[in-house]
Amino acid sequence: MSHIPANIERWSGFSGLYDDYRPAPPTVYMDILTHYTGMERPGLVVDIGCGTGLSTRIWAERADQIIGVEPSEDMRGIAENRTQAINIHYQAGFSSATGLPDACADIVTISQALHWMQPEPTFQEVARILRPGGVFAAVDCDWPPTIHPDVEMAYNDCMKKSREIEKQFNDAPQVIYFPKEAHLQNIRASGRFRYVREVVLHSLEAGDAERIVGLAVSQGHVATALKHGHSRADLGLEHLREVAQKVMGNQSIPWYFNYRVRVGIM
Repeated sequence: MSHIPANIERWSGFSGLYDDYRPAPPTVYMDILTHYTGMERPGLVVDIGCGTGLSTRIWAERADQIIGVEPSEDMRGIAENRTQAINIHYQAGFSSATGLPDACADIVTISQALHWMQPEPTFQEVARILRPGGVFAAVDCDWPPTIHPDVEMAYNDCMKKSREIEKQFNDAPQVIYFPKEAHLQNIRASGRFRYVREVVLHSLEAGDAERIVGLAVSQGHVATALKHGHSRADLGLEHLREVAQKVMGNQSIPWYFNYRVRVGIM
């Protein structure tokens, strides 16, 4: 389990930036999960690996109580500072040990985080805290959002360079990543859920050149490379900014965020 502290540390030091530039799951995501519960309003939603609360705060008007579980003190601090709703509570915990009672939750979510969690212990804990008939959802966003071909190619080039640099310099030797492509099969293979499926969604937001660079820096391997002293130019961030500025100028333009939601029903 030596990867757990490394995976948590990966996100320290840039939580505010993460919260500023990342998208929040769309409203229809909550509509679908609530529909699957058979309830008009869930009593308790648990958001595991809630980070800065982007995927937690969205439930404030849609559920009686919401608990965000996050092991990173840095991210949890941002979540607490930026949440005003009195029905939202944050606590320290892990995907395999939330500290919550058995069968307490109507919905359990993991947003943009399951790839940092060991699958089987996570699904065991999710199944333990979900009530019979409860709903689990792991949601991930496709990167980059749909913006413009030139901007997307520059973003992808930045991601490629940062991964190569991280690997070349061995900047994160203990970090373990569980591929997103395996999420659906892993949920199904766990045997914890009576029904499993994938739902594909999209949402419309807006962004400018500053946001696309901020979005790139919010990726763990880019932030890790910057923390280890690699330059923004070497990572392709300056090129990304130049291309984005050329395409978007100083304007915000429509961005389409595409989501894959892996759903498991107890």
